Amino acid sequence: MPLSTGQAPIVLVVDDVDMNVMILEEILKDEYQVATANNGKEALSYLRGAGILPKMILLDVMMPEMNGRELFEILKADEALRRIPVIFITAENDSEEELLSAGAVDFINKPFMPSRVKLRVRNQVALKNYSDNLEQMVAEKTAEATATLDNALQGLANVIEHRDLESGEHVKRTQLYVKALCGYLVHTNSPYAEELRKQDPATIVKAMALHDVGKIAIPDRILLKPGRLDDGEFAVMKTHTTRGKEIIGELGDVNASLYLRHCEDICYGHHERYDGRGYPRGIKGDSIPLAARIASLADVYDALVCARVYKAALPYEEAIGIIQEGRGAQFDPILTDAVLKIQDEFKEIAQQN
Repeated sequence: MPLSTGQAPIVLVVDDVDMNVMILEEILKDEYQVATANNGKEALSYLRGAGILPKMILLDVMMPEMNGRELFEILKADEALRRIPVIFITAENDSEEELLSAGAVDFINKPFMPSRVKLRVRNQVALKNYSDNLEQMVAEKTAEATATLDNALQGLANVIEHRDLESGEHVKRTQLYVKALCGYLVHTNSPYAEELRKQDPATIVKAMALHDVGKIAIPDRILLKPGRLDDGEFAVMKTHTTRGKEIIGELGDVNASLYLRHCEDICYGHHERYDGRGYPRGIKGDSIPLAARIASLADVYDALVCARVYKAALPYEEAIGIIQEGRGAQFDPILTDAVLKIQDEFKEIAQQN
């Protein structure tokens, strides 16, 4: 499968007739690097091993082993290859309308007219370059906007923690606990491994920063009270879960963003209990979103081992004992067992942050 040298765009020519390949190479060689394949299987092997994908594929319809239509269907189903434009090389009996309807960007008739081949390839490569540049610009702007939003939301989370007389380190610690717990569950192929892979642990970790965002709506006299809350005060404190859900909903469509979905699930559900005796909804077991069940363990562990305005820090061993006692009652049994397995890592996080 020869490939001419240089920095010009790559065009892949796929045809089982050597003469056709030679003619197309000769037509295109001054403007493009030309890679060649004699059938669909050979072309697919090249594409899947290519360091740089071609800007364009010239694809014959009729070939042995794997014809052009078969290869085209494979390309369209492959996330990495589907965006490569395909110009079909057609004979008199090929249905050009059918090929265009299937998604081909253009077609070239045999016998080849050099000027027409050059023009059609040049136009489609130009369109591909424009599309690639536009996509890169959008990706860069999206990444920039996402980073700005992440920083703003992290700052908001830290402001809330400072208002709660915390140093802001609580947010970072809980994120690190969540990261460690998710990593263990995935790497050990726990019963939650596949679900976590789909939910993206990194996004759950990022969402954990806003688990207490609803506290922004809690009055200082309750939020900063050094002693035990009475029933009325505790009822108000519990509303930080519903207020958090409302605040997340104001940031965007939670059904269109995995990040916002995790934020909402964690804000709304991290005080639910596995046995159904939590708040605000009193749901239990798997009805509590997995991200919220994970967040609950991280939040409670940190509350136990760190001093607060209303309590002293507990020894790590005592905190782990409380976590273990809550297995199947306050906490998900599978998640609890995982925390027990990595308790030294939790302790290290608490000590260093």
